Amino acid sequence: MRRKRGAAAAALAGLVVFGAAGCGGGGGADVRSTAGFDRKAVHEEILGVVAASGLPESGLPGPGEATPSATPTAPRERLLAKATGCAAGWQYTGPVVAGSRAGFDKALTALAGAGWKEPGQRIEETSDEVGTVVGATFKKEGWTLYARHTSPKALKMDAISLNATEDACMAQFSEQDLETMYGEDAVGP
Repeated sequence: MRRKRGAAAAALAGLVVFGAAGCGGGGGADVRSTAGFDRKAVHEEILGVVAASGLPESGLPGPGEATPSATPTAPRERLLAKATGCAAGWQYTGPVVAGSRAGFDKALTALAGAGWKEPGQRIEETSDEVGTVVGATFKKEGWTLYARHTSPKALKMDAISLNATEDACMAQFSEQDLETMYGEDAVGP
């Protein structure tokens, strides 16, 4: 169950970054932190870490910056629209940027300096086919942040993301909801 929730959270955060699922105002869930560390604060903190770390500019919309999509009609679309309010993030996908891995490592250090706790070990895998994949998970004040850096050799590109989901907000979704949104075979971060 924990693995599926992690996969769902990571996928959802990616949707927020890309502006999918009605990312504009009004479409998300109302289950939000009442403390000062809300979705906007998390997003601003992520953007600050990105800027201080020298990571490339995303060029993608942030939460609330995208044009809202049409009213969702399918069950999956309705669930995704509701879940979008649970996430904040940043992502770069594009040509290889010199020093992006060093910038990613600086971002992880900056997250720790901002009070994000890393409860587990970082994962780093390298293969001839895939290239290098680095992943880390952080927690802070009821939020879980998934950080990833992927540099596929064959595609000659970088994919870097810092995506956070609010734990209480995501807890409102059942296992069936998660399967509807992301499929039965979702893989965790």
